[in-house]
Amino acid sequence: TKYVFDSLTPQERANFGKGAYGGDRILMGAALANSLGLRVGDPVTLYSPTGADSAFGNLGGLEKTYFVGGLFRSGTADFDRAFLFMPLEQQQLFFGKEGVWDAIEIKVDDPDRVGELTPAIRDAAGPGSVVSDWRERLAAFYGALKVERVAMSIILGLVVAIAAMNIISGIVMLVKNKTRDIAILRTVGASQSSILRVFFMSGALIGVAGTVAGLVLGLLFCWNIGAIQHALEAILGVQLFNADVYQLDAIPALVDPVDVTWVALLSFGMSCVASLPPSWTASRIDPVEALRYE
Repeated sequence: TKYVFDSLTPQERANFGKGAYGGDRILMGAALANSLGLRVGDPVTLYSPTGADSAFGNLGGLEKTYFVGGLFRSGTADFDRAFLFMPLEQQQLFFGKEGVWDAIEIKVDDPDRVGELTPAIRDAAGPGSVVSDWRERLAAFYGALKVERVAMSIILGLVVAIAAMNIISGIVMLVKNKTRDIAILRTVGASQSSILRVFFMSGALIGVAGTVAGLVLGLLFCWNIGAIQHALEAILGVQLFNADVYQLDAIPALVDPVDVTWVALLSFGMSCVASLPPSWTASRIDPVEALRYE
């Protein structure tokens, strides 16, 4: 599996799968090896409850000693504690299923489109086969992620709305302080629409500046979240993301261009909408009333 080999050294990759029936080297999760006190090169005895068939029938089990050829770290604690890998030919020999596969796993480039590929795979597998995708096997987890995504979208929208309220209060205070100037401009011939445009552009520029600054800082944080995590752990001396609790040893971050674009447009749009009420109020100021006590 790709994520397994990505975490191995070049020497561990080169030694794996060499020899008769794939050799006697296996790959073991780092967490599992640590719990057993094993290192690369140590022997480990495996037991198969089925065993291989012989001339006298199934002997009821098989033991064989292998050597740890490499330790992999998938980033998921459950995999690292429970899985080990060996060459396919060696697995078939050890479990007495030469030329037979219990399951075939297919990896796709886009996991979100797996539903479109399932019918074609089911047709290719033929009758009697059982085809399931990751959404079915992890239905509860997948449902929780969808609910969390909706909840985070609502929370993000509320955060942007609260930030937009600050723009309203800022423009209102600006209009209050510039009432005399607005009245003078109206007296010398400025139209209501020109006054509205001045304050609307002020609010829009504030929104653009905040959106760009937040976008840049957010992207930098996501792209360097691993380095930030390790730096904080080194400074504080604690493990911020415990794999035993979160099932992952690092904070995952995926920058989706669609989500980034949607958030940026939402922020800018709400900034413009928030600038309209105080700008409209400024354009409706009566110059006579504003200059009466000046």
